Amino acid sequence: MRRNWAARLRLGTIDGLRAATLENERLRVTVLPGKGGDVVEFLHKPTDTDFVWLSPQGLRDPREHLQGAADDVAQFVDHYEGGWQEIFPSGGAPSEYRGARLAQHGEVSGLPWECEVLADSPEEVAVRLSVRTRRLPYRIEKVFRLREGTAALEVEARVTNEADLRLHAMWGQHIVYGLPFLRPGARIRLPEGVTVIPHESAINPPTRRVHPGGPWEWPVVPAAGGGEIDLSVVPERGAPSDIVYMTGFTEGWYEISGDIGLRVEWDATVLPYLWMWQELGASTGYPWWGRAYTIGLEPFSSMPTDGLASAVANGTALVLEPHETKVLKFGAEVIA
Repeated sequence: MRRNWAARLRLGTIDGLRAATLENERLRVTVLPGKGGDVVEFLHKPTDTDFVWLSPQGLRDPREHLQGAADDVAQFVDHYEGGWQEIFPSGGAPSEYRGARLAQHGEVSGLPWECEVLADSPEEVAVRLSVRTRRLPYRIEKVFRLREGTAALEVEARVTNEADLRLHAMWGQHIVYGLPFLRPGARIRLPEGVTVIPHESAINPPTRRVHPGGPWEWPVVPAAGGGEIDLSVVPERGAPSDIVYMTGFTEGWYEISGDIGLRVEWDATVLPYLWMWQELGASTGYPWWGRAYTIGLEPFSSMPTDGLASAVANGTALVLEPHETKVLKFGAEVIA
């Protein structure tokens, strides 16, 4: 029975793409089974705060590429509406793995997913999304769950190797933040003991810098464009674009907050890295044209952003034995 109170679920379309909205008294979350299972809304209703960054180019249907040739970067970038994406089985730049050419950020973020309703009651709503990759023999399932009265989204994801062979993968959660939630001076908090690896050090012999003790006493690390970055504070518009990697998580979590905040938790035994990238208006060419003000805090299985072949070479790629299933539990909760 349809409800406009307690936990409730709506299935429909947005710009021609299948959508599912999970909602309760405090939170409204919209995901797109029609496009990668992307999260395109994470709205805290009491404060009218949406934690999802939306790209200036808006939502675009990736099926339009079927009508013409698409290069390995355009498949993701030209249809990137912001939001939060599932990244699998490769992360970052295009890569080749055992004869399979994998595009920017892999396959699943541009594929249509199946959607099944698992729960629809005043106490909780839940949907299960599923998809098979086309170039590698994997199946992914992802359950989104929202309970009555909470401001927390629960997610359980599974990836299964359907081959009789041992295979590799990169698995990540492409979570980005932007205006109006993200503002200069907002704070980022991590567990103690986290190791920070600048991008160049992830490619060359690593120079690691350890987050010492207090939650705000982060190291200052070199920026790719020159200068340095204090990782705990969101910079002003125009700061250099950059990416760093973090590992050493005994517990997988971070908090990002200004007037209101969000805490993201995940199983760090499955995703032991956190990618942090920032695009704050300094890039004036394709694809940003100076219009982006966003920071990504992305739990990942591997590093760097050079694709699956590099992760296999450096030993950070996820390994799935024949017919093995790996399970990842994670969640996001508003800190009011």
